[in-house]
Amino acid sequence: MLKKSINGKSPQIQDDCFIAENATIVGEVVIGSHCSVWFNAVLRGDVNSITIGNYVNIQDGAVVHCTYQKTETIIGNNVSIGHNAIVHGCIIEDNVLVGMGAIIMDNCRVEKNSIIAAGAVVTQNTVVPSGSIFAGVPAKFVKEIKASDFDSEIERISKNYVMYSQWYKDEE
Repeated sequence: MLKKSINGKSPQIQDDCFIAENATIVGEVVIGSHCSVWFNAVLRGDVNSITIGNYVNIQDGAVVHCTYQKTETIIGNNVSIGHNAIVHGCIIEDNVLVGMGAIIMDNCRVEKNSIIAAGAVVTQNTVVPSGSIFAGVPAKFVKEIKASDFDSEIERISKNYVMYSQWYKDEE
């Protein structure tokens, strides 16, 4: 892993996390417990802060960044950021799935128990209401999610990534 300080700010990562050897984490980035940052993912807290809760997985090729003097990035607990997704200067609350290749722009808020579909583009200043699925370009409301979907899909993915990360840690 490339872990780099900038402007006197250094990443803070819990010991129980898995960080792939070619992931890049720069600047003011705080990562909670049982998280994983996968191959070629980039977390750039160089221009503002990135705060990540517990049980978060940031999958291969994803980019997490923020906006200078404007928007930090906050990611809650039990969140999955899919392969090649971009999360930029926004707030993602607990129990959220961000699909592969999705983009979430500045000053957005994805409320808890929601899904951003693969390839969706959530445009600047959008609020995704709790318990909803957003899809498309630009992303729009598709449907509400039943509570059972939270327990099954969102939590299943988050738990699986904790398991996957343990496989890699066992090999170290």
